[in-house]
Amino acid sequence: MAKVKKAFFCQNCGSQHTQWQGQCSACKEWNTLVEEIIEKETTKQWLTKSVKEITSPIRIDSIDVTEVPRIITQDEELNRVLGGGLVPGSVILLGGEPGIGKSTLLLQVSLSLNSNVLYVSGEESQQQIKLRAERMELNGENCYVLSQTETQKIFQEIKKVKPDLVIVDSIQTLHSNYIESGAGSVSQIRATAGELIQFAKSTNTPVILVGHITKDGNIAGPKILEHMVDTVLQFEGDRNHVYRILRAQKNRFGATSEIGIYEMISHGLRQVSNPSEVLISEKEEVLSGHAIAATVEGIRPLMIEVQALVSSAVYGTPQRSSTGFNAKRLNMLLAVLEKRAGFALGSKDVFINITGGINVEDPALDMAVIAALLSSYHDVPIAQNICFAAEIGLSGEIRPVARAEIRIQEAEKLGYESIVISKFSKLGTNPKSIQIQAFSKVENLVEFLF
Repeated sequence: MAKVKKAFFCQNCGSQHTQWQGQCSACKEWNTLVEEIIEKETTKQWLTKSVKEITSPIRIDSIDVTEVPRIITQDEELNRVLGGGLVPGSVILLGGEPGIGKSTLLLQVSLSLNSNVLYVSGEESQQQIKLRAERMELNGENCYVLSQTETQKIFQEIKKVKPDLVIVDSIQTLHSNYIESGAGSVSQIRATAGELIQFAKSTNTPVILVGHITKDGNIAGPKILEHMVDTVLQFEGDRNHVYRILRAQKNRFGATSEIGIYEMISHGLRQVSNPSEVLISEKEEVLSGHAIAATVEGIRPLMIEVQALVSSAVYGTPQRSSTGFNAKRLNMLLAVLEKRAGFALGSKDVFINITGGINVEDPALDMAVIAALLSSYHDVPIAQNICFAAEIGLSGEIRPVARAEIRIQEAEKLGYESIVISKFSKLGTNPKSIQIQAFSKVENLVEFLF
């Protein structure tokens, strides 16, 4: 009888150790080593006779770079985040919290695609997937559903179906017979992901993997999994809100600054083509503490509403709270207002909220935050037909932001009559139907608003 081989794997970085130790020598994390049963990998990998193996290096100027056309899905938001569609042979990892809508999104893509799709589920039965498809009121003739967790059997069915897209839900449920560890372990995730990546590259078939996440928000399993795949997508949102955001954390075939916005409804996920209308709340009357910011995510302009509340501190220490906005940046803006504009905010409670439940990192949000703070401080509402797009410096100067023309065009398209930007912004052409207010200091902005 062959001796059982064991090793210790780090659950954080995936490095292998011969014996247990308190700290991983690779990533320096404590108490992350777990013992697993392994076997030397003399395994049969995914093989195809049609693949020409590269046995010698090729000079870079002689490599063929003929562009392979992407697979365009019916989901425009997904196409935008991926950089124009699915690249043949690419491997995409989709992560998100339980119940956020990962399986719903991928099933919608499977049922709407005109090519053969193999949907492999290790968590749901074929009947459960059929019931979900009926709830979405979709019926895809080219979608094949397989409820299987063993990779060798999955590859046997792939040879029969010959799909143009393979979706695996999820990578943590798969296991290979050549590895003795249980499903979800570091060695199993690395082995099964490696087999699927080799299949994708050798057959030019795109593969989408669903990944579970930990309580910290990171994708479960070894970090090497995110290095192995071509694209890492994160599906974000609060289950108490109806809106979901799809972001690219890593993308070898496109930008990582694009976002896709969805609305969760009873029939599935609805694409939000104009997010500006979603992120601005409707009000019967003009209220104080509200300001509209013209932001840009990737190449997509967004009009976002900033809400602020400034009130006298009841207790000894004033509170500083922000939702969707960087708390440290809020403290910086409050210090600028107190130093440069003469507002005594040290004894006030300050609350900031970005509507729609999204997080914004665009520095152009600074001026809208200051406008909302001053509006709540004076209890004077800001006109609804004005928006803001500028960064605030530590000395109180109003700094220009990138892509100012795109922000102005979006504000003009949505019917805003005036936009406040930096005096140093470089504009190619002056718009006709929107008035541009340009300032260089915070003091000038205060005089203009109040």
